[in-house]
Amino acid sequence: MRICLEGEAAQVAFGRRLAEQLLPPCVIYLEGDLGAGKTTLVRGILWGSGHRGAVRSPTYTLLEPYEIGRVNLYHLDLYRLGDPEEIEFLGLRDLLDEQAMLFVEWPERGEDMLPPPDLRARIAYAGEGRILDLVPRGPRGAELVARLRAKG
Repeated sequence: MRICLEGEAAQVAFGRRLAEQLLPPCVIYLEGDLGAGKTTLVRGILWGSGHRGAVRSPTYTLLEPYEIGRVNLYHLDLYRLGDPEEIEFLGLRDLLDEQAMLFVEWPERGEDMLPPPDLRARIAYAGEGRILDLVPRGPRGAELVARLRAKG
């Protein structure tokens, strides 16, 4: 599924729309160049999920947790990860449960230490806007994309 997004506001709005369709447990890999808007998309997802505060980039902390109702959302940025084995120090396995959603920026730096994604969100520059490709992986990802298509 390919979406053209004109500017930051459109990315946030699509993130809100995506949030309406997400069901835990869920793992989404966010891929794209530096500054493409991976955190911007997550900001929209979090706000669409009911988070009312700031959304910080986890570039330096690697992990930012958010608890919204009974759902735990974890935003990871692995750009500064020195070694994939460092993921073990984050306690990721202990965080994942049936009520968790995981959003991972730079997943390729985590190699085989991450759970497989339900969806890959690839963001690319397109002038002032962005092109977002949503690539489902497995049945949950396919269901998510189908729900998004149905909502238009």
